[in-house]
Amino acid sequence: MKLRNVLLGVAGTAGATVLANRQLRSRASEFEPFLSGEQGTYRWRGFDVSYTELGDPEDPDVLLLHGVNAAASSHEFHRIAEPLSEDHHVIAPDLPGFGHSDRPPLLYSASLYRTFVADAIADLTDEPLVVASSLTGAYTAMAASEVAVERLVLVCPSDSTGGERRTWLRSLLRAPVLGETAFNLMVSKGGIRYFNADHGYYDPDAMADAVVDYEWQTAHQPGARFAPASFAAGFLDPEADVEDALAALDVPVTLVWGRNSDLVPLAEGRAIAEVGDTDLVVFDRAKLLPHVEHPSEFLAVVRDGVAAKR
Repeated sequence: MKLRNVLLGVAGTAGATVLANRQLRSRASEFEPFLSGEQGTYRWRGFDVSYTELGDPEDPDVLLLHGVNAAASSHEFHRIAEPLSEDHHVIAPDLPGFGHSDRPPLLYSASLYRTFVADAIADLTDEPLVVASSLTGAYTAMAASEVAVERLVLVCPSDSTGGERRTWLRSLLRAPVLGETAFNLMVSKGGIRYFNADHGYYDPDAMADAVVDYEWQTAHQPGARFAPASFAAGFLDPEADVEDALAALDVPVTLVWGRNSDLVPLAEGRAIAEVGDTDLVVFDRAKLLPHVEHPSEFLAVVRDGVAAKR
């Protein structure tokens, strides 16, 4: 009798979990792109990759490549895309597996994203200035040896999420019921606010409610957990070191760092700048998102290459 009660309890818990996940999916309705501009689709290796285009196509190209996290998309550039389009032709894609792009249940990898970055630069732009953040900054540094770019502005580029690859964690997050439940806990509105307060923003109050709502929506779309599962388990860490990739380039590179960044500390930025022989611009009162918290100053760096405190 006791065993029967335990089994009935487990079955009831599993049923309630499935129902809760289903209700969350139903609440995550179709959502509009966060960036204003013309919406386009780039067909890439079986993916429909969504992108936003702003500004005059006759102006110099800027490609904005967002970082990687559980609720990532091109919305990361919402404070700089439109002002930048006043004198540049701006293209801001959602990486495969994120935002409005296709999210098939693949085993996402660093090589996939490095190849995507190189192809997007070649196919969507003409020798652009590329702004990229976090892991995508590392992919961009590596891809820039293969395609023509005018200049790179990399925000806290990182080639490691820490630790070894964890196959068990990727498998857990990809699992139909348990994985979806675990991921939904990570990307609850409370979880989104916690991560951004802990690592993303120096001033958590700078994160607008509309951004929280959008990140919740994008993280609850069908297939949303598959790319983040590879990220959380370390499978999106590139094989090469970002500083070595930068040292091999023959184009201007500016690194931008938040002085208060703890997930990717400033000491790491200084080391990368020294080995890679690049400029380093440091923003006070900023962590991983200086382009969000200090958009005007960041735009000056992008437009003019303004040097600031190291």
